[in-house]
Amino acid sequence: MLWRQLRAILIAPFTVTLIVPTLILVFGPALPDGVPAGWRAVAVLAGLASAGLGLWLIVWTIGLFVRVGEGTLAPFDPPRHLVVRGPYRHVRNPMISGVLFVLLGEAAGLLSVPLLIWFAAFCALNFTYIPLLEEPGLVRRFGDDYVEYRRHVPRWVPRVSGWPAE
Repeated sequence: MLWRQLRAILIAPFTVTLIVPTLILVFGPALPDGVPAGWRAVAVLAGLASAGLGLWLIVWTIGLFVRVGEGTLAPFDPPRHLVVRGPYRHVRNPMISGVLFVLLGEAAGLLSVPLLIWFAAFCALNFTYIPLLEEPGLVRRFGDDYVEYRRHVPRWVPRVSGWPAE
């Protein structure tokens, strides 16, 4: 089980949040000079807060996939059970939201336009992929349970009270 999880993490969030941004920074344009120290400090703090929130969501949701779903985050080894606990009671895609928070935090903290473009591209990819491919697959795998869940829990903007209502 540990190897299954590590493989999935290395393939997905590790590549998206560390490998690609590192390549962008190494081969892309230099980070901006001349930003006043006060603004740079604000950007770094905002970036750390966003990346910290994202990392927390990623770890929490991976743990739920392991314990409740009995699977991984990878499409080739998905959860065997529908996960409707923790942040999944409020929003259908908290793991991707976590990755997006990390990417936005990296772009903000480093004041990097190329990383902001990577964040936007990853958003566009997921905003297209999830409704067109992932969700129909979830309907096939989990049937009416997923259809009911989808009817009550929004895709991106969290509902205030968890579903089923607390």
